[in-house]
Amino acid sequence: MASFPEKMSLQMISAIQNSSLIQPGFSLLNFDGHVFLFGQKGWPKRSCPTGIFLLDFKKDELKLKPAYFSKDSCYLPPLRYPAICILKSSAAQPEKCQYIIHGGKTPNNELSDKLYIISLVSKNNKKVTFRCTEKELIGEVPEARYGHTISEVHSQGKNMMVIIGGRSYMSLGQRTTESWNSVVDCMPDIFLIDLEFGCCTSYTLPDLQSGFSFHLCLTRNDTLYIIGGHSIQNNTRPPNLYRIKIDLPLGSPAVSCCALPGGISVSSAIVTQTNNNEFVVIGGYHSDNQKRMVCNTINLEDNKIEIMEREAPEWTPEIKHCKIWFGSDMGNGAILFGIPGDNRQLTSDSNYFYILKCHGEDDQEAEQMVQVCSQSSTEDAGESTPFEDSEELTFSFDINDIDTYNEGDEEDEEDSGYWITCSAGCDIDINTWVPLYSTELNKPAMIFCSSEGGHWVHAQCMDLSEDTLIHLSQVSIKYFCTEHIHLARGLQTPKETPPLEKKPMKSLRKKKTMKIFTPAKKSFIRKLFE
Repeated sequence: MASFPEKMSLQMISAIQNSSLIQPGFSLLNFDGHVFLFGQKGWPKRSCPTGIFLLDFKKDELKLKPAYFSKDSCYLPPLRYPAICILKSSAAQPEKCQYIIHGGKTPNNELSDKLYIISLVSKNNKKVTFRCTEKELIGEVPEARYGHTISEVHSQGKNMMVIIGGRSYMSLGQRTTESWNSVVDCMPDIFLIDLEFGCCTSYTLPDLQSGFSFHLCLTRNDTLYIIGGHSIQNNTRPPNLYRIKIDLPLGSPAVSCCALPGGISVSSAIVTQTNNNEFVVIGGYHSDNQKRMVCNTINLEDNKIEIMEREAPEWTPEIKHCKIWFGSDMGNGAILFGIPGDNRQLTSDSNYFYILKCHGEDDQEAEQMVQVCSQSSTEDAGESTPFEDSEELTFSFDINDIDTYNEGDEEDEEDSGYWITCSAGCDIDINTWVPLYSTELNKPAMIFCSSEGGHWVHAQCMDLSEDTLIHLSQVSIKYFCTEHIHLARGLQTPKETPPLEKKPMKSLRKKKTMKIFTPAKKSFIRKLFE
């Protein structure tokens, strides 16, 4: 018998740095208890070229810290609404944890048909490094899509990846100028992928008649359960509940499907796992203009599934009256989700974010925010809700708010001298420093103070302008920091001296006007001298 469900708690995050990067369709990855954001809004900036950020929780504040890829990694674009799952074979070994990412939308609204494998290479206090590889698929490769699911099944000692559902663009022959970006449901085929060789095989099952997307998919050993989903062809959310069993003998796989009663009508819901056999379903939509405010508990046992309604948290008035919401599973019974704020507010970051905990935690666990990720599903709210296009919300991006790192910081021990505490008011931190001067790249500019013994200080801490810093580097003048300026009157901030006013020079001798003598005067003077 299932235990009585604990009451869920709702907590609002008061401050988020760079919250504009979190958009509908984002995903969360968990590596060894640390949660990472994937699928940022827009293309990655130079401050975080990978587009993957560590979620750093401190009480009710959240900071995004960029992560890096190893040199042997392939390029991974920021994908919205991809299919993501963790390999269960690696879940028991956190140091070998791997995630599978398939499909999704790029910032240019192009659909991906690629499959990526991402794993953690190294992690320390300075930076996190991942390795991302693209797996080449052969055979009956699934078309590019989004809003689908990918899962791992185990049968007779073998593992296989399963792709179900999703949406894609119309075929090129059907697309016109007016319907160029129109999407349709993918065919309800089931794709099995051998992850070792990349071989893909599709199966058409008679019980799956129409396509669906943004559904829930729960897996137990060799059995998958498909719950809900949205059919864009007739704009309905039927209460689907399918059980798909996959047998992996020595020969060809055997795939069977049967419809079960007791399903729920929902799309874009978020599912989180609270224990080995229990899952909690949060959020989603009943229809285009109606959010699903009820919650469910799902218990999985061998060849049996039980769906029960459970008490919902105390939703705030903002959550009740908003038209859309989006989020992803943080693991360990916790969910991160956001709602658009009031469009009349002055700030451009108009999203509010909450953390929903589906079971009780003690204070220590709440502070540590230990999270375990599991697969989540989010719907393209721009297509499911006609009131507001959630993908075109107004966002702002301030590159100065992002923590930046450099690959050489880990490998060059001589760089440690740049991250000293140079003075009492020094605020240079390797985790938060960003370049200020045009001459800086990955280390802060420093200048030598010529006090007794001498020491180095950061130019930024001394409030030196860039012109002053360049001037000091070009001339041979002693500099004294703000703490030692009383020792000598060195050049701290050279002042621009006005040019001297040059007065016109006076002539050495002044020529007098010649007097003209008349002939009578000339005769008188001549007689006088004679």
